[in-house]
Amino acid sequence: SALPGEQEEPLTVTVTADGRVSIQTTEVAREELVPRLRAIATERSGTRVFLRADGAVPYAEVMQVMGALNRGGFANIGLVTETGGPVLDGRGG
Repeated sequence: SALPGEQEEPLTVTVTADGRVSIQTTEVAREELVPRLRAIATERSGTRVFLRADGAVPYAEVMQVMGALNRGGFANIGLVTETGGPVLDGRGG
């Protein structure tokens, strides 16, 4: 049988190329991110969250959102990178 934490839908936080942040499919203002995450954390059995960031989002901005995830109660962060950012090998996309 599945463990209780495996039955929950994975929590996903998304940072779009223009810097907007969403929890699941709901856009959230940056100043509301930590309080919303804390509220969600109290309802969940696990601390796993997936951070999906567009490849064009600056690293520093991704780190700020990761910090908010930690403050919000989510310590187990999986990173998912979307394509579309700068190409590092010079071959283009």
